[in-house]
Amino acid sequence: MLQLGPLAFAAPWMLLGLAALPAIWWLLRISPPLPKRIRFPAIRLLAGLAREEETPAHTPLWLLILRLTIAALIVLALAEPLWNPAPRIAGSGPLLIVVDNGWTAAARWGDRRAAMDGLIADAGRGDRPVLVVGTAPAPGAPELNFEAADDAAARARAMQPQPIAPDRVALAAHLENAATLSSGNIQTVWIADGIEHGAGAAFSRRLAAIAGDGGLTLIEPASDARPLALLPPKSEGDAFAATVIGAEGGAAATGSVRALNEDGGTLGEAAWSFAAGETQAVATFDLPLELRNRIARLEISGEASAGAVVLTDERWRRRSVGIVSGASLEEAQPLLSDIYYLRRAIAPFAELRDANTGDENRIAALLEAPLSVLVLADLGTLSGTDHERVRQWVEAGGLLIRFAGPRMAEQSDDLVPVPLRSGGRALGGALSWSEPQRLAPFEAGSPFDGLDLPADVTVSRQVLAEPTPDLASRTWARLQDGTPLVTAARRGNGTIVLFHVTANSDWSNLALSGLFVEMLRRTVALSQGVAANGDEGPAGPRRDSEMLSPVATLDGFGRLGAPPATATAIPAAGFDETVRGPRHPPGLYGSANAPRALNLATPGLTLTPLTDTPGIAGRRGFAGSAEIRLAALAFVLALVLVVLDTVAALWMTGLFEAEKIRRRRFAARTLPVLAALALLLPAAGADAQNAIDEFALAASLDTRLAYVITGDRETDEVSAAGLSGLSRVLRARTAFEPADPMGVDILRDELAFFPILYWPMTAGQESLPPEALAKIDAYMKNGGTILFDTRDQDRAIGGMVTPGTMTLRRLLGQLDLPAIEPVPEDHVLTKSFYLMHSFPGRWDGGQVWVEAAGSDAASANDGVSTIVVGSNDYAAAWARNEAGRPIYPVSPGGERQREMAERFGVNLVMYALTGNYKSDQVHVPALLERLGQ
Repeated sequence: MLQLGPLAFAAPWMLLGLAALPAIWWLLRISPPLPKRIRFPAIRLLAGLAREEETPAHTPLWLLILRLTIAALIVLALAEPLWNPAPRIAGSGPLLIVVDNGWTAAARWGDRRAAMDGLIADAGRGDRPVLVVGTAPAPGAPELNFEAADDAAARARAMQPQPIAPDRVALAAHLENAATLSSGNIQTVWIADGIEHGAGAAFSRRLAAIAGDGGLTLIEPASDARPLALLPPKSEGDAFAATVIGAEGGAAATGSVRALNEDGGTLGEAAWSFAAGETQAVATFDLPLELRNRIARLEISGEASAGAVVLTDERWRRRSVGIVSGASLEEAQPLLSDIYYLRRAIAPFAELRDANTGDENRIAALLEAPLSVLVLADLGTLSGTDHERVRQWVEAGGLLIRFAGPRMAEQSDDLVPVPLRSGGRALGGALSWSEPQRLAPFEAGSPFDGLDLPADVTVSRQVLAEPTPDLASRTWARLQDGTPLVTAARRGNGTIVLFHVTANSDWSNLALSGLFVEMLRRTVALSQGVAANGDEGPAGPRRDSEMLSPVATLDGFGRLGAPPATATAIPAAGFDETVRGPRHPPGLYGSANAPRALNLATPGLTLTPLTDTPGIAGRRGFAGSAEIRLAALAFVLALVLVVLDTVAALWMTGLFEAEKIRRRRFAARTLPVLAALALLLPAAGADAQNAIDEFALAASLDTRLAYVITGDRETDEVSAAGLSGLSRVLRARTAFEPADPMGVDILRDELAFFPILYWPMTAGQESLPPEALAKIDAYMKNGGTILFDTRDQDRAIGGMVTPGTMTLRRLLGQLDLPAIEPVPEDHVLTKSFYLMHSFPGRWDGGQVWVEAAGSDAASANDGVSTIVVGSNDYAAAWARNEAGRPIYPVSPGGERQREMAERFGVNLVMYALTGNYKSDQVHVPALLERLGQ
């Protein structure tokens, strides 16, 4: 390779061709241009006498320079010029490239990919085998086989950063045990992320031992390009702050953290800054409660990695708590009132909303605004309107906390978790034989389980619950004699909790202890944030044995999407202590309505720079930009100049002269050409007609499956491969032998040749004109069936309208479509060939819709639905290459799910071809007879 500053040539020996430029100059100088032809009639000589221009004896200098430039560009293109070439790694033999592909490498992944491309391209020029391997752990053992440079380049392009930390120790063990690396003396390049990860020095030493005489080269980012991490925010009082973690010894830096809602909209932004040498900075948000409770995600601006993202759940949503007391002397003794104790206990972790004591509509006033928790202190019976309003609010998902008192001891309404005895129970006192009772240890499964019990907390009076069969299951806390202290019950989507003592110190000294604060904290935490109020929340405290399945997970770049097939459920017990790995990537787990967030960064995270690297033979940083190949550009410029040279040659021969006689001669020469072109136009029209005829013949002579051409190349390739794979399955399993599938243009091609069309939805499809809508309507009314595949089940989260569904509505919103319904259990589609109860594709879980059974359209067309709508990306599940191997993975069911997807495709085609014959009762005896045989 020859390098001249930022320009290099991969085949410099081709530059010897530049030595021929002087010979080309000489040849062009001694070869004059072709003479101009002038007709002889003698009078023409007179016209020639007036001309001052003469035919040159030599090629003009400007044309000479143009042609030399063309020759020089061709020579330069053959020399394979490179701009900003990747640094060469001197050596021969196999090349091992080890890449840190954990979350810490995601933010500057483009630099790492450019480094891999440069190393592999350089190895390819030397015909060296290459092995590319990542340090992030994978579900299975890595493949450690050297391969050709082109195959290694494809593997490198497919490598992506993972949302977990690298495991260098495990990879080093695999490399040391690999037979392909046992010979040693293998040139090794380590593309590091610049972070120690606790094993950097040992990993460097072991790589150096594997490299042997081949040498180990380290490529690492600059100190100001090391990754950043974001810790889960802390919510104390009105403060909502997230901590940004940087590498030790870094330079001063500034940035911001963005707060986003579920739709990706920005709710707020908070700035952070590092002084030189600092490793932590705090970004504090100042948002109203309603906006704060809509935060679903925090991310460091400009830092695209899973470690720079924090997902939030109900634990980070600050609750709004309304307090109402039934006491009448609060103003006279404010420091002894129920509200005083409740405010002091709840204020550190919730937003308080009080009601005016003398306001008759104080409960209604609190419930007018979004409210998470309503606390009623010593209100025995609610009035009719208040009772109904509170009942509806609880059933809609609210949390009602009630405290006992003299009024409740006399009588209570039905908004309590358990029936109560009237009168209450007094413990201790001058006229009582009993002593005040202490609290019994909290039972497993109670929200208070794990709290320490102060020995000095006693209860001197309480309201008693009527003994019922379910009293034990509704009791969260007891006294030592077994009587309930706190009971709770579900009511609709909400919960009612009752403390059987007062909220002040009249009946117990519980309100004077720190236990009271923690009990209220855990109780309020069971409520919903006001942004989620009205949604179905958790049915109660999670059980330790409950398994939380993955709902959505982060990739290495911090993007939230469908969980990988390797992701598994996590026990609720010790959820936050779960080790993040291939089977438990960071993301959302649990139910889709109330998921729990597993974040990558934890409070103990530190980012230590990689400094100690024993055994390194060479060390350098990333190149400023990627290597650019200029050969194609040089060839294009040469082609453009060749066209200009041709035009110049025609001009030199007099074709473009401006004199009148020349114009006439030009017209005389060009008119026949134009006439010939005009004669060719019908031929072009005939060619177009021939193309239409060929399409019609191909579609009608053989029965084929067809897909709609969307204009998106990748989507159309998936459709073609998917229908080809399905056709292969049909030929192997059924009597139907379809020919190769065809793509159809809705605007141009005839649709009537095809019994079924596959139509994938893409965001870039343009709205259909009226003639196309009329063609689709006629096709379906004449018996055709269309499978509309929105292909977005992996993005269907939280009931949001997905992009594919929006495209389907936009394209077909003007059609007179029949009513549709989910596929009934006894529908012919479930038994047209295979017996099926679900219809997965590449994804699973999406609903398949057909014409409703009661519609007029469903009774026509032999009962075959003209429209089938799904979202599971069926073509990708059917797609296979020429060797018959699947092209795309399916999730989460693996190859069993692919088999079910192919069976659905067979059922769908059989359904479209044969109608509802499987539903005719006349076939039942024959089918039963065959089953008996």
